[in-house]
Amino acid sequence: MDFSLRVNRKAIATDSSPVRDQQFRYISLLRTRFERQGLPIISVDTKKRELVGNFKNNGVKWDRTPVRVNDHDFRSDAIGIAIPYGIYDLLANRGSVFVGVAHDTAAFAVHSIAGWWKRDGADRYRRGQQLLVLADTGGSNSCRTGAWKTELQTQLCNSFGLTVTVAHYPTGASKWNPIEHRLFSEISKNWVAEPLDSYPKVLNFIRNTCTRTRPKALSNWHLTRRRAGPPSLHQTTFDSASLELYDCSDVNLLLRPP
Repeated sequence: MDFSLRVNRKAIATDSSPVRDQQFRYISLLRTRFERQGLPIISVDTKKRELVGNFKNNGVKWDRTPVRVNDHDFRSDAIGIAIPYGIYDLLANRGSVFVGVAHDTAAFAVHSIAGWWKRDGADRYRRGQQLLVLADTGGSNSCRTGAWKTELQTQLCNSFGLTVTVAHYPTGASKWNPIEHRLFSEISKNWVAEPLDSYPKVLNFIRNTCTRTRPKALSNWHLTRRRAGPPSLHQTTFDSASLELYDCSDVNLLLRPP
């Protein structure tokens, strides 16, 4: 009869972009071109925000006794929130994570990228004045928000003289963003079943995350804690006249210094 207990299977695509395959091919061509020239390629995204406090963290771990945690995950019982924004350098196989404690905004996202460039990227890619950014289509780095474009122009192009190429993965395809399976998945495995009851604990778990799939990946993730700014940053006015925009579509950008 073939009857057994079964779970639902997510297999029906409901929001497939008409240019999905074309965009994946375009991203592949960009990555190949930048890799051949030794130019920096970064994959960026915001990891799931975490409540900081004595709350249950899903998963199991080896221990002598269960860890006692709060019976409810109330925001009012939390010390605060942790918003990890990650930058994964594809050529160097290294990750950086900047943890915000207020709001996930475009200003915070681009400030994190600028922080990575100042601390790591500029020294590693001394001859490169071009940067390829791979991102999904939502969140603080959404292709639909003008603040994302404005902050890229101001904090990266104008400040460092970088030409920034941005390619967004199609809607519903964020799991193909390299940072998801190269960095965020490793962080989640590292702190599985561990209550994140303090900010130092969050930072230490991220710093001590590494992968041994290849020798180049044996590096710890750098992390900085920074307040992300007031909620008003969500409504940043989009002034297209301030952008040095040379190529633009719904999911692709090319921004140059003035």
